[in-house]
Amino acid sequence: MTAAARAPAAAAPSPAIGIRNYAIVTAAYWALTLTDGALRMLVLLHFNQLGYTPVQLAVLFLLYEFFGIVTNLVGGWVASRTGLRFTLVLGLVLQVVALGLLALLNRGWSLALSVAYVMGCQALSGIAKDLTKMSAKSAVKVLVPKGDDSGLFTWVAVLTGSKNALKGAGFFLGGFLLSQAGFRGALVAMAGGVLVVVLCVLALLPAAIGRATHKARFSGILSNSSGINRLSLARLALFAARDVWFVVSVPIFLASVLGWSFTQVGAFMALWVMAYGGVQSASPVLLARLTHGTAPGPMLAGGLGLGLAAVTALIPIGLRVHAPPSWTMLGGLALFGVVFALNSSVHSYLVLAYSEADRVSLSVGFYYMANACGRLLGTLLSGVLYQFAGVSASLWGAVVLAAAAGVGAMRLPPVTTEVAWSGAKGDE
Repeated sequence: MTAAARAPAAAAPSPAIGIRNYAIVTAAYWALTLTDGALRMLVLLHFNQLGYTPVQLAVLFLLYEFFGIVTNLVGGWVASRTGLRFTLVLGLVLQVVALGLLALLNRGWSLALSVAYVMGCQALSGIAKDLTKMSAKSAVKVLVPKGDDSGLFTWVAVLTGSKNALKGAGFFLGGFLLSQAGFRGALVAMAGGVLVVVLCVLALLPAAIGRATHKARFSGILSNSSGINRLSLARLALFAARDVWFVVSVPIFLASVLGWSFTQVGAFMALWVMAYGGVQSASPVLLARLTHGTAPGPMLAGGLGLGLAAVTALIPIGLRVHAPPSWTMLGGLALFGVVFALNSSVHSYLVLAYSEADRVSLSVGFYYMANACGRLLGTLLSGVLYQFAGVSASLWGAVVLAAAAGVGAMRLPPVTTEVAWSGAKGDE
């Protein structure tokens, strides 16, 4: 019998096993995402009610975003050596710890101590969120058959879109739990729910998913692919364009200037994220006519970035000419959400298309490190621009950043049918 004949017939997992593992990974990602959205709304509404300024509110989220940068940079390397189950479970456990510690916050502490403590808890939550996200999205690359580009785009879109829909539901959950159980009770309830998910993942998900056949050196966390590097810069600008208004500016504008209640603000943010997630899940269908049934490429990503800048500019222009502020803001942000969702889903496909399976966690980790850099930049600008120049300044900042994302995406290399690491360098 030849060596080939003696090779294990199960080298490629059966479709049933792949679907089961995909479902487990997705369920874990959903649980983390639900609590992540709820925690953001809990912190924003609770501390805004305590009188924190927009800049102080932004500061509460800075370590959350900063440690997302570190986590994505190092987490991909860790996952390539230990497998994706380890990093997935680690992320979920850290979320339990972060929620539990935040529940111990004492309102009698000084402002400085309270801010430092919340920032530390948010840092743990940021590590948890990005470890889980990196693990889940990398697992999709491993579970989808090699060469199935359209299938890869579809599954990534479903995972990402459902995540954002649940994050929106988390915003609503956070407001609901805050009103029903209080700040501490809401945190304890969420920690218990995530702990149950940890036990299920440990029991059901194989440990070897996503483990590289060759152990990557630590120096390998930095991408040597021009495709990944250019896409990461475009991603940085894209998410800064969202968070520059999303984190602080618009929620506080709706509450303080337009007089919306906290429930109305939370409901709007929840519906916006859920609708955005729905568009993202449907993006393969919505973009099918533009791509003629094929997977998307760099020019589409670039065009969507420039289109995002154009629709965003309509909002501050409308406010400037004294259009009804509520309808201007709601209509403009609805358009923003549609174009942003399509753009983000194309990015999420491209990073996997440029990655080879044995390095996917490293590539995705580097890419989401840039994503976290964008969120950090957007978060800081959101508080600063709003406090010193108002909501229009934040929206013009989004215009500039979205345009930068579009121009950057147009310099991406073409996507081949089966992308090897060497073929993803994109040298011209």
